[in-house]
Amino acid sequence: MDGRELLRSVKVFGSVRGWRTVRAAWRQRRTDAWGLPPRGPERARVPGLATEAEAAPGGGTIRFARSSLRICVSSGGTVFWGWDGAGPLPSYALTGEAPDPDPRASLEPDTDGGWRIVSERVTVAVSRHGAVEVRTPGGVMLRRDLPPRWWEPVAATVPTGGPGAMAVAAEPGVQVAGRGAREQVTGTGSGAQVAGAGAGGARWVQRSEVPADARFFGLGGRSAGPRLRGGSYRLWNTDPKGSFGPGDDPLYLTMPVQFVVSDAGTHLAFHDNSWDGRVTLAEGEEGAGSGHDRPGTSEVRMEGGPLRCWVVVGTPARVLHGWAALTGAPALPPDWALGPQHARWGFGSAREVRRVVAGYRERGLPLSAVHLDIDHYDAHRVFTVDRERFPDLPGLAAELREQGVRLVSIVDPGVHAEPGNAVYDAGRAADAFVKDPRGGEVRGVVWPGECAYPDFTDPAVREWWGGLYEERLRQGFAGVWHDMNEPVSFAPFGDMTLPRSARHSLEGRGGDHREAHNVYGLAMARAGYEGLLRLRPDERPFLFSRSGWAGMQRYGGTWSGDVSTGWPGLRASLALVLGLGLCGVPYSGPDVGGFDGSPTPELFLRWYQLGAWLPLFRTHAAIGAGRREPWEFGPEVLEHARVALAERERLRPYFTTLARLARMTGAPYVRPLWWGTPEDRVLRDCEDAFLLGDALLVAPVLTRGADRRAVRLPRGRWYDTTTGQGYEGPGQVLLDAPLSRIPVLARAGAVLPVRGEDGELALEVWAPAAGRTGGGLVVRDAGDGWETAEIERYQSRLADGRVVVERVTDGGVEAVGLPVVVRGG
Repeated sequence: MDGRELLRSVKVFGSVRGWRTVRAAWRQRRTDAWGLPPRGPERARVPGLATEAEAAPGGGTIRFARSSLRICVSSGGTVFWGWDGAGPLPSYALTGEAPDPDPRASLEPDTDGGWRIVSERVTVAVSRHGAVEVRTPGGVMLRRDLPPRWWEPVAATVPTGGPGAMAVAAEPGVQVAGRGAREQVTGTGSGAQVAGAGAGGARWVQRSEVPADARFFGLGGRSAGPRLRGGSYRLWNTDPKGSFGPGDDPLYLTMPVQFVVSDAGTHLAFHDNSWDGRVTLAEGEEGAGSGHDRPGTSEVRMEGGPLRCWVVVGTPARVLHGWAALTGAPALPPDWALGPQHARWGFGSAREVRRVVAGYRERGLPLSAVHLDIDHYDAHRVFTVDRERFPDLPGLAAELREQGVRLVSIVDPGVHAEPGNAVYDAGRAADAFVKDPRGGEVRGVVWPGECAYPDFTDPAVREWWGGLYEERLRQGFAGVWHDMNEPVSFAPFGDMTLPRSARHSLEGRGGDHREAHNVYGLAMARAGYEGLLRLRPDERPFLFSRSGWAGMQRYGGTWSGDVSTGWPGLRASLALVLGLGLCGVPYSGPDVGGFDGSPTPELFLRWYQLGAWLPLFRTHAAIGAGRREPWEFGPEVLEHARVALAERERLRPYFTTLARLARMTGAPYVRPLWWGTPEDRVLRDCEDAFLLGDALLVAPVLTRGADRRAVRLPRGRWYDTTTGQGYEGPGQVLLDAPLSRIPVLARAGAVLPVRGEDGELALEVWAPAAGRTGGGLVVRDAGDGWETAEIERYQSRLADGRVVVERVTDGGVEAVGLPVVVRGG
């Protein structure tokens, strides 16, 4: 560490906490120095040639000279393969059991000594060298995984040809790309070694090819997305040490989930491995080199753990439905959580909370929730309350609830490691905290000071932690948001997290932080969600988390984290929501206005207008940042914000429907423009607009000073919801975007549930185009419990020049029974 890092630490964290972070960082280095022995000589190996195969339901096992491959196609068309005996379980991503194999799919010999599995939805071919190719039923290649390569300690000596086979050295001079350089295999015979990073189990690299026209999306929360250009993306959940913009990577929530769209079709590839890794992408080029296409490539490189992969193929909707079936249905937020929410680090007192809520009420602005940050805690200690500033928190919560406003509490994982702190004492008694390899308690530094960290990968610890939320419920909180759970330990240098040698239960298997780090936030979300469910079984828990991993949608949603205040931060906000939706996390949103600094009135308004169309609509700011209440930016901004809020509230029944459909189908609320037409190459590259469900196209203003913007339309007829003007897609139109609004278009024929003028449910119908029909789904709000919701289906058509709307039932069609407003045409 140099002097500048030390000064930054003292400046950011204060003199006392700053020096503590320095000590904690050195302690982490010392712990890893003796807890993680340096990596010794290694051997490189590849699978070798196929020797035999053994059939099993849905596929089977193919044995190679130096490895084995287990492969299976499920009854839903999802493909799994694992090398060296890796199976689907155990897995933090999956809900439980692996899907049933397809009884009609079987392993059979293919040409040139390979093997193949043919099923109704997908064909999988395995070459004699170990390449795995996923094809459409028509034989078109979607993805081709080349033979993988491993680096293992020389000491590994187990029988060859099966699970965990002994490493066999690669030929001298073989090279593998990685980490911006190339790794050179040296030596000959059994003594060949590879220079590599890290220590632990076998490292591996898997290179894949996709069609030349393919586009990559996903990998969790990426601020430079949603389309992922060529480059390197790290798989390690990370606090970026302050606010971030589009150039910062990685961020808080990474996933080895690739969503790939090409002319051949759409697929999702998931490498089920939670270790530190890196994905290097390169887009292809059509007609490159002598008229031949150059395929797009993806190289996944992991520092340890199993090499296993899932691939889901189909339309975008079918892919995410299959992904939800594999990893779990998204949690359903209570209906109030679909309304506008306001947060601030630095409310400071119950009096200030009341003042802000009164400001909304006096100006006629709807508000669903207020979020309290760490400043409402006693000395920042989790599950406490500062009684001087919040003398009667339950009373405040009850008072606000009468006004239709809920309280939401922040919850951090770090527990102040001080005897006498009730949570710490209870955790010590339950043996709940992460240990180092010698059995000592791992300590880090966060807001309360020196802290211990619960091991959420232990089921008993999750149950203990979940019980602590009873205190939050007694205080009157209706939901929680998890922060700092990458997990973070402040450090002026090195990695701001726990030592990699820290020991975790990992569901009783045992392991260290290299494997547990990325799933720490996911396991904490599970602990909180299941705890709230036990404590209030009749209510749907409301929880969203800054960090997580594949499958986190089962326990709630997420938000952007500390996005920087500026126009680049506004653009990153949309990228994060779109990318996370394609990874199966439909409920998310940014800190409207940015986390730090003071947005200009124009920037705040444009951010507010975007946020009003996103699932989680929340303003939030840091303790030293400018205000985020709409009236703080002048009367003009206030009036335009009022319009955005009114439209959000008018469309609440539509958001309720999208939330229910997300749980039933896995489809995100917010979708890229190519969602319904992935074959449209122009739409694949459009990143500045989105679909809200099937019915609406939202085109936010993302540049300063703009009062018009170009909008790319998918095929079909679209109506400007303000002017009623109709446009035919595909194509591009130029629309007005004054400060008072952003362009929003409705699909012709769409039937949307809205709040009518009397506040009751009504249907808004956009006139179908001539010769075409339309429709929509409606799911009514059945309360914030577990009531069964009925899906209502409506269709629209033109008859004798007028729009007819009917409800579709199992017995045919019937009258609507709701007020109907026809627009467009």
